[in-house]
Amino acid sequence: MIFPDAFVSHGSAAALWGGVVPDDQSVHLSVPPGCVRSRRRGITAHQSRGRSDLRVLKSIPLSSPARCFCEVAGGGLGLVDLVVLGDSLAGAGVVTRDELIASADGWTDRRAAVASRAARLVRDGVDSPMESRLRMLIVLAGLPEPSINFVIRSDNGDWKLRFDLCYLDLKLIIEYDGDQHARDPRQVARDLERREEIEKMGYRILVIQKHHFYQEPDRTLQRIAAARLDRGATKQSCRIRSTWRNYQFRG
Repeated sequence: MIFPDAFVSHGSAAALWGGVVPDDQSVHLSVPPGCVRSRRRGITAHQSRGRSDLRVLKSIPLSSPARCFCEVAGGGLGLVDLVVLGDSLAGAGVVTRDELIASADGWTDRRAAVASRAARLVRDGVDSPMESRLRMLIVLAGLPEPSINFVIRSDNGDWKLRFDLCYLDLKLIIEYDGDQHARDPRQVARDLERREEIEKMGYRILVIQKHHFYQEPDRTLQRIAAARLDRGATKQSCRIRSTWRNYQFRG
């Protein structure tokens, strides 16, 4: 360490805890107040807010998961990326949603409100960053929030499939498929057969691929809203707000 009391913080700590953060070539360290912050290449030093919420991971002193969530919020990370981070930290089992909320609510920073809002949008059991981003696109567009990781089992128990998002009342499944070219063709064929069986159970599956999400977000939202309407949702609950455009969706 540059200073005896320095510790890993911000995005670097989040990554060590298993969180998903945007690529950053710098190592983020926090140093005690009054210390001259290093300008060494590859190191970004921050003034510490104290050492009351620190942990040790593999002999490395670092910010707790809840603290680094707030630190990166203070550093300017956007709402969607904060939710991706929170989902991934909760998914790694290192923090709970309630702990993130408590930490954010007690944070004193100009972006504390963003941290608090993001913490309340964190969900347990999210499998991937793209699942988080797709959920946030739906929510920020004003559509109802779907359930997460819905599992369907065959009648005889031979198989089960987990789907990213589902409107249970409408039997409408929304599945992000980002690796369709990487899977074993035989597995793809089996999945298609099982999806046919699921559709026979009365479910509709709406597949969203990478280019749909990043290149056609408007059309993607329209597809989701139209599918909801087709499945019996009210027109009011299918209205798309333009507020999602105020947020950055990156991958």
